[in-house]
Amino acid sequence: MMSYLIDGHNLIPHTAGIQLGDPDDELALIQRLVEFAVRRQTTLEVYFDRGQPGQPDQERYGRVRVHFIREGRTADRAIRARLDALGKAAKNWRVVSSDREVIREAQAHRARVVRSADFARELDDPVRRERTGSREDPEPELSPEEVQYWLDQFRGD
Repeated sequence: MMSYLIDGHNLIPHTAGIQLGDPDDELALIQRLVEFAVRRQTTLEVYFDRGQPGQPDQERYGRVRVHFIREGRTADRAIRARLDALGKAAKNWRVVSSDREVIREAQAHRARVVRSADFARELDDPVRRERTGSREDPEPELSPEEVQYWLDQFRGD
């Protein structure tokens, strides 16, 4: 199982229906990430800059750990510190960002890099299918008897 480190504010502008500056932009992204984590049976850690006073440094939503980084630090540095702490295990993680500095750090730690726009497409895929009504549910399988019944019905036998 591959786990993810996510640069949250870097991902939001690439995610359908969410814009930086929306009152609940972080919460909207967290909800999508929780759904993704359940669907993929994976764990995610997402980092947001500008944690608010009184807000916890970390929160957990099922398989998603959210880090709110206080003033004086950045999500980029927090992701770098997490990669440092992972050491050789960083190769088992994917880092989601389009920030050049974060990408360089991820590559230096041998973590896999997923660009924010690419991850957003994966994240939004079920959302798009729901909106368009084109869910990819397979046709139910019919038994040979059911097939014969319907053939008889259509032929008028």
